Amino acid sequence: MTGCPTLNCKNGTDDLGSYPADFVEAVQDEGTGRTSSGRYLNWSYDIGYWLDSIPRTSDGQSLSPFVSAAADPDVLPHGTRFTIAGCGTEDDGSTPPSAVCAALKDASWEITDEFTPGLGGSQHIDAYIGPETGENFTDSDWYITLNNARISIG
Repeated sequence: MTGCPTLNCKNGTDDLGSYPADFVEAVQDEGTGRTSSGRYLNWSYDIGYWLDSIPRTSDGQSLSPFVSAAADPDVLPHGTRFTIAGCGTEDDGSTPPSAVCAALKDASWEITDEFTPGLGGSQHIDAYIGPETGENFTDSDWYITLNNARISIG
């Protein structure tokens, strides 16, 4: 995989190492992931991939677990604070695990990032819960998509 070995570069061509395909796919979907060496592989549509010591937003700011979120800036502008009032359902119509829903609802979120143009949409928020925690993270209860969730702004 190629990219930037540091934050302050765009569309780098340095060798960043090799990573499992599902990890790289998750990083491109989510924007960041912790590598087995403890560094972070970050991705943004206008920068490409880069390695870093912390997870970052697309504009280079640090992500904070259970605080940072991304949204369409035309719908929820940068700095908007919100809470999750209701978790809704998972893609298959099931109720999300109660511990996951409770943790998401207990958090105070802030829009600190935005989606790649054309992705996400007006009814979509990505909430950062922290770094991926090993192999098969995308199969865990914490890698979740909620439908018909409700938020409270303010």
